[in-house]
Amino acid sequence: MNQAAEPRMRRRWKTVAGGAALLLAAGAGFAVWQLRAPQVDALPVRYAPLVRTLQFSARVATLSRVDVGSTITGRVEAVRVTEGAPVRQGDVLVQLESDELRAALAQAQASAQQVQARLAGLRSSGRSAAEAAQAQAQAQLRAAQATLVRAQQLVVQGFYSAAQLDEARRAVDVAQAQARSATAQVQANADVGTEVVQAQAQLELARAGLTAAQARLAQTALRAPADARVLLRAVEQGQIVQPGKALLSLALAGPTQLVAQVDERFLEQLQVGQPASVVADAFADQRFAARVLSIAPAVDAQRGAIEVKFALLEQAPSYLREDMTLSVEVETARRARALVLPQAALRSQGAAGALTLGAQSAPDGQTGPTVAGSPAPDGQSGQGTILPAPAPAAQAQVLVAEQGRAQPRTVTLGLRTLDAVEVLSGLTEGDTVLRADAALQPGARVRPRPVVWAPGGAAGAARAGAAGDAGAAMTNAMGR
Repeated sequence: MNQAAEPRMRRRWKTVAGGAALLLAAGAGFAVWQLRAPQVDALPVRYAPLVRTLQFSARVATLSRVDVGSTITGRVEAVRVTEGAPVRQGDVLVQLESDELRAALAQAQASAQQVQARLAGLRSSGRSAAEAAQAQAQAQLRAAQATLVRAQQLVVQGFYSAAQLDEARRAVDVAQAQARSATAQVQANADVGTEVVQAQAQLELARAGLTAAQARLAQTALRAPADARVLLRAVEQGQIVQPGKALLSLALAGPTQLVAQVDERFLEQLQVGQPASVVADAFADQRFAARVLSIAPAVDAQRGAIEVKFALLEQAPSYLREDMTLSVEVETARRARALVLPQAALRSQGAAGALTLGAQSAPDGQTGPTVAGSPAPDGQSGQGTILPAPAPAAQAQVLVAEQGRAQPRTVTLGLRTLDAVEVLSGLTEGDTVLRADAALQPGARVRPRPVVWAPGGAAGAARAGAAGDAGAAMTNAMGR
């Protein structure tokens, strides 16, 4: 019994051993097949907030900037302000020597007083004397006329000769002439008389000279035209100044604005009212908020740029200086919850628009808009071949890891940022897409290598990097 069963046991063990050997061989073959497939970075598709920002340089500008200079030639007696000093309207900034002009003013004042006294004399004592002379002349005329009448009667009676009558007539003529002269003198001393009018004209001339002397003296004091801050001082005590030369440059008080020249290619992304974050390289830890105030209606044809102005949302930081260079980051689009895909996974697809891995460069040394998305995996820069950007709702192709092979998938794209893109259709959350590689063909065997991809990581990295180098953290879309 035992001897009969022993051969069967041997055959059974042989069968089991053969099956195990086949399984081992199959496993080894599968492992070899797997090892021969290339490893490719696998990026998960997930929902996340998506923010697109545009970054460029701007400069600080006040509403108005004026140059102050002298309107007369003179020597500087004193300079009463320094660069950076605030001044109030009417404050004396520069004082010129004024001794000669003060003497000229005193002379003009004396001349005006002299003419005014003469006019007052004409209107008082002169007028009285003229009226008295007129009354005397009229009395003499009446006496001469009475004498003439008596002489005529006496000639008729034969008591007077013709010669005596002629003498009486001459006396009347003389009295009439004296009366006319006295009347003319009275008229001349009246308010509309010739002498008074002439004296009044001389008084006006003297007063005009006095006003001119006062104006010339006032020109020796250079005053602030309005509340302002001194930006530049180009004058010293003892210096001879000439008209037309700027001695001081002032920034008039008013709201501080930021002015930027932005490449016209990004005009479509900008709108009035968009929020912005501003930082200076020298004060990287002191960010402040602003908003787009205005966009110029015309484009600078020589530079291909458009002027954009920003208004501050709060009190301007004390460290801001006129013409200081700042880095501005404008939020141009936002999705609170979007299905996002790394740019590094996109492949070109015919007429739908070719795409690139990572950042999009721009001509003339400029770079494309910055995205608040995730950084490239494994410390890669995310920069790749420069290809045309897709239009809104463009389509592109990606490779999805399915059953060990790279399967092509066409996706519809929405909002696009520097390192991420919104997927409108073609993928679902949790799908694993492969990093685009020119050597990787659809249908090829692959070994997915999971890579941690955190949407929004780029924005966080930029914020963290600002403390060390704000300029380096904000160079992805520098405008010209």
